[in-house]
Amino acid sequence: QVQLVESGGGLVQAGSSLRLSCAASGRTFSDYGVGWWRRAPGEQREFVSAISHTGGSRYYGDSVKGRSIISRDYAKNMVHLQLNNLKPEDTAVYYCGATRSLYIKSWGEYESWGQGTQVTVSV
Repeated sequence: QVQLVESGGGLVQAGSSLRLSCAASGRTFSDYGVGWWRRAPGEQREFVSAISHTGGSRYYGDSVKGRSIISRDYAKNMVHLQLNNLKPEDTAVYYCGATRSLYIKSWGEYESWGQGTQVTVSV
């Protein structure tokens, strides 16, 4: 398995941008697809974005589509999620996960998770 650590969260105003990062260590990171999920208080977890192990396929959840970009840096074993035009409803803990499955939009396919990073968006 890989070990994952998220960073980049914080308290920002609506309309701002954040870049979340997921740093990996352990096994060959290039073998893994990486996904971002979030959970707001009292809400179910929600798919945010995912990128395949090759980087050739990228997916976005409806709530962030058009204002987010996922990318990966193979040299640094990192995946980044740029979130733009943040809204109060984006407030949540964001988790990155890694999977060797091709079904990178499926929560149950993920093998490893980070501890999460808090994003809070004020009005």
